[in-house]
Amino acid sequence: MAFALFPSSLPLLQTRASSLALVARPMTISSSLSSPTNAPALKKWVADFHSKSLNFALSGALALALSLTGVGSVEAKVGVNKPELLPKEFSPVIDVAGFLSAGQEKRLTQEIADLERDTGFKLRILAQNYPDTPGLAIRDFWQVDDRTIVFVADPTFGNILNFNVGASVDLDIPRSFWSRLAGKYGNMFYWKEKGEDASIEAAVMAISNCLREPVGPSNCSEVK
Repeated sequence: MAFALFPSSLPLLQTRASSLALVARPMTISSSLSSPTNAPALKKWVADFHSKSLNFALSGALALALSLTGVGSVEAKVGVNKPELLPKEFSPVIDVAGFLSAGQEKRLTQEIADLERDTGFKLRILAQNYPDTPGLAIRDFWQVDDRTIVFVADPTFGNILNFNVGASVDLDIPRSFWSRLAGKYGNMFYWKEKGEDASIEAAVMAISNCLREPVGPSNCSEVK
C-alpha cells in the first residue's frame, strides 16, 4: 500500500483526511532519476517533493490530518484555522478534546523530549474532535518540517490514529508501519474499550520504539 502525496513507484491508495479532501494520483519519475547511478538524485527528488507536498497538505483545506490508516475513501471537510485553541506556551501535546489527564500529558511530553534528543525526530500530538481543532494554526506553532511526525488523535472517522510524516521520517520508517499501528491501537473496538487516552499512549510508545530501532530491512517490523 502507499499513501497520498507519495511518488507512484509504490502501489497507490486513496487516503482519507480528517479535513483534507484529497485523492492520490500517479506521478511519473523520469528514467534518468530511476537509474541506480542516480540514487542520490532520486533521494533528493523524493525529499524535495514530499517537503512541498507536506507544505501543501498543511496549508490546504485543513483541520488535520492525512490518515495513513488504509481507509480507501476521501472525506471532504471544511478547513479550520483556530489559533485561539492553541496553548499560550509551546507544548508538543495539544489536547483540545480532553482525552488526556494532566499526568498523561506530562509523561507524553517527557517521552517526546527524550525521543527528539535521542533521534532528532519531532513527534507532535494533537487530540481533537473535528471541527474543534486549531487546524492550520498548528503548522507555524510547531514549525512542522521534514523531521516532524504530526499525530492527530481524532475518533470522528472511527479509527482514532492519524499521521502526517515528514520526508526524512518517510525515508527511515516503512510506510506499512503506520497502517499496522493504526490497525492495532486505533481501531474503534480498542479505543472504545480502553479509552482514547490508552490508544494515544500506546501509539506514542510504539512510535518511540520504532524510531529508536536501527534503520534496516526489518526495522519497525513489529508494532510494540
